[in-house]
Amino acid sequence: MTEILIIKPSSLGDIVHGLQVASSLKAQVDHLRISWVVRDIFAPIVRACQAVDQVYVFERNGGAKGFLKLTKELRKTSFDYVFDMQGLLRTGLMTMRTVATKKIGRSDAREWSGVFYDEKVPLPPEGKRSHALEILLQFCTVMGAMPELRGALKFRDVEGLNLRFADARGGGKPIVMFVDSRRAEKTWNGFKQLTELILREDRTRKVVWAGSNYVHDRGIFPPAQFFNVTGNTSLVSLPALVKRADWVIANDSGPMHLAAALGVRVVGIFGPTDPRLFGPYPLNAPSNVVVQAPVGDLKLLSAKEVYSRFQKARARFK
Repeated sequence: MTEILIIKPSSLGDIVHGLQVASSLKAQVDHLRISWVVRDIFAPIVRACQAVDQVYVFERNGGAKGFLKLTKELRKTSFDYVFDMQGLLRTGLMTMRTVATKKIGRSDAREWSGVFYDEKVPLPPEGKRSHALEILLQFCTVMGAMPELRGALKFRDVEGLNLRFADARGGGKPIVMFVDSRRAEKTWNGFKQLTELILREDRTRKVVWAGSNYVHDRGIFPPAQFFNVTGNTSLVSLPALVKRADWVIANDSGPMHLAAALGVRVVGIFGPTDPRLFGPYPLNAPSNVVVQAPVGDLKLLSAKEVYSRFQKARARFK
């Protein structure tokens, strides 16, 4: 059995990409056991992934005591490979503290973390202008695997999970909107108007708002057509909710990447970030739609424009 430790504590979108790499490795390499170091707030989704065998929790607010506790736990296992997919000083120090035959990091590692690696994986042909997922896929080459997506990203079922609130009339699939983002400049404020346009067009439609932070809907939408679980969307339930969706419409965020990874049709709304580097992957898939704001300013992007792009995308699947 080959033991691999992946160090990728955050953030959600990056973790989703890392889980895709882990799934691809498991599909291509026999007798592989994958462990993972992840921040406490993201641990539930990593634990739920079928490609991950063991999870080590990094308590970001645990200080030096928490860091030493983590590394002490890591040193109980002798790994064949450690993959530092984060490439920062903190994760470089974690790499240094592990017992491993080979310690591998990113070519674009920062904060002097590269000094802790035995080897760095090369960047893709496009270099730093490559998509974030393509950069992480280069870790596959260490194992003699192809740096491409193989196999499917799968999550374990959650016992007792009830998502019937998301069903439209007749059991139809909802449009799930993730209306927040962890950065203000990546958060579009047009979801209320977009919801109005979608529900007005088709009264059999159901829209569900989801996300980790609560966003008030002002109670203006018909209860039969709308449900708000913002602030009450657990990471454990997230994959199942996304898979239940007909479409996911989201800011540039972790749930957007998760939807693309699970093969769910997605509209990603982008402001200042470059969708060529961080868009729903693969970028050329008909089910992955990108709407970028004029000059990267989300304040200049109207709900009517997003709605028009959504309508055109949806028409391709009728």
